[in-house]
Amino acid sequence: MTTALFLELFAGFLTAGIALWFVVLSRSEPLPVTPGSAMPAWLSASAGNGWIRRALERYYLREGLLASAGLLLLRLAIGVMMIHHGQEKLADPQQFADTYVASLHLPLPLFFAYAAGFSELIGSWLLILGLLSPLGALAITGTMTVAAYQHILTAGFNIYVLELVILYLGGSVALLLLGPGRFSFDGAIVAELISESAAEDQESGDSASLTPAYVRVSDNGRS
Repeated sequence: MTTALFLELFAGFLTAGIALWFVVLSRSEPLPVTPGSAMPAWLSASAGNGWIRRALERYYLREGLLASAGLLLLRLAIGVMMIHHGQEKLADPQQFADTYVASLHLPLPLFFAYAAGFSELIGSWLLILGLLSPLGALAITGTMTVAAYQHILTAGFNIYVLELVILYLGGSVALLLLGPGRFSFDGAIVAELISESAAEDQESGDSASLTPAYVRVSDNGRS
């Protein structure tokens, strides 16, 4: 194992551990909601009957620790292994453009070589951290879709050429559809926003129930 790969693996597991620690801290004790704190209107239950909040809960706060742990392992496996692919492309983008992008007959092959390299590199880190994870999964899905098309175009349906690309493509699509799980920065941020929104909705409901009562008072026996 090379030193660079070892450092990539170490950094990947370290950042994932930090994300897990951040989630545990954020869920152990909800932060107090201060009056007048800025809360996005689109997250409140009064805005759209809370359907956005329910959608966020289903996507980012999936039930079950085993499901979130499985998504964490999938994010780490794809992210850590894809980092060096992006680094290789960016190390010699002209060679990648001449070898792979040119066979697709796309304009500006050097530009697409840089785009593929940065998509894989940045997308991998977003998946590892679980931060803006849909964008990371979408970036890797896009590059792997183009890679699969390029392999089919040049080598046909060769399983030995396609197998690795299909595994990366399937994993990134699964993360795009299922979400990053609770053990992610996205999950911690959404959980905190939802807890604050629920507390604000409860406070507004309690204040609305305390409506003032008007009593008609007579003056000298006259109403």
